[in-house]
Amino acid sequence: MIAPRWLPLALVATFAVSACSSGDEPADQSSRFSRSAPPAGGSTPARAAALSPERYSAELTAQAGPVAKALAGIGRSRSLKALGERLERARVAAAEAAAGLGVLVPPADAAAEHADYVAALRDLTDDLDDLRESVEGRRLCTSGAVLARLGRAEGFEAVRSAGGDLAAKGDYPAEVATVKVPAARDRRLANGAFVRSGARSGRGTLTVDNGTGKDAVLTLVRGGTKAVSFYVRKKRKAKIGGVPDGTYRIYFTGGADWDGKARAFTRDCGFQRFEEPVKFTTVRTGNLIRFSTWTLTLQPVAGGNARTAEVDPDGFPR
Repeated sequence: MIAPRWLPLALVATFAVSACSSGDEPADQSSRFSRSAPPAGGSTPARAAALSPERYSAELTAQAGPVAKALAGIGRSRSLKALGERLERARVAAAEAAAGLGVLVPPADAAAEHADYVAALRDLTDDLDDLRESVEGRRLCTSGAVLARLGRAEGFEAVRSAGGDLAAKGDYPAEVATVKVPAARDRRLANGAFVRSGARSGRGTLTVDNGTGKDAVLTLVRGGTKAVSFYVRKKRKAKIGGVPDGTYRIYFTGGADWDGKARAFTRDCGFQRFEEPVKFTTVRTGNLIRFSTWTLTLQPVAGGNARTAEVDPDGFPR
C-alpha cells in the first residue's frame, strides 16, 4: 500500500576614483577642489514643518488603524484559503502604513519613537509575508497556529513596544498589536481515540498501521455522511470495530498539534484520500457469519496496492 505524500543576491560594484595631475599642476590636491556656490537667485529647499499633535494623531489613525483591523481579522479565518488572504491583507496594510508614516515629520518630542515605529512596521510586514508563505506551504494550518507564531515574531513585538512608547508621548493611537496571541501547543489524542464515533452497529473492522512520522486522523465517509473518525499516533497501529456494511471513502490528514475544536492539525498538515473506496459486507451462511476486515498502511510497503490522492484542505471532511 502506498503512503501519502505529506506531504536575489546583489552584486554591488564599487569604484575607486583618484585625481591625477600633470607635472605643471600644484601638488596640493586641496587647491583643486572647491564647493560650488548656489546658483544666483537659488535657495536650499526648506525642511517640512513638523505636524501638530492633533494632525499627527489623525495621520496615525488613518495609516495605522487598518493594520490593527487586519491583524484582528486573522483569528476569524475558518479556512486555509481565508487565512492566507487575511495574512496578505494585513501585510499590505502594514506596508502601506510604514510607507505613509515614513514621509511624515512628527511632533519634535515624538521623533525618535516615530522612527522606531516605522521601522517596526516594516519588520512586521516581513513577518506577515513569512507567515503567509508558511500557510501556503502547510507548515501552519490554522489561525491559532499563525497567531502563536506571530506572537513570537520580532516585528510584532517591535510594533507592540514602539506603539506603546509612541502612545505614551501623547494621544497617539499607535498600539496596533493588540490581538491576543495563544501559546504554541502540541496536543495529541490517545491512540485509537474517536474524533467522531458515529453509529458502529456492524461487524466490520478496520486496522490502520501508521508507520509515518506524523500523527493521523482517518475519516470514513459513506455517501455524503461522515460516519466515523479516529486518531492514530505515529509509529502505531489502531483498530476499530462495529463498522456497518456499506461502501466508504477513506480520507486521512496528518500533522502536529491536534485542535479538537477545529478538528484539524495546526502545523505540518497534509490532506489525502484513498482513491479506491472500501466495501464492508456481512454474509451469513448457515451458522457462519463472515464479515469484512480491512488493513490500511499509511507508509510505503512492498507490494502495496492502495493509491492515494491529494485533497483540497478546504474541502476535507472534518
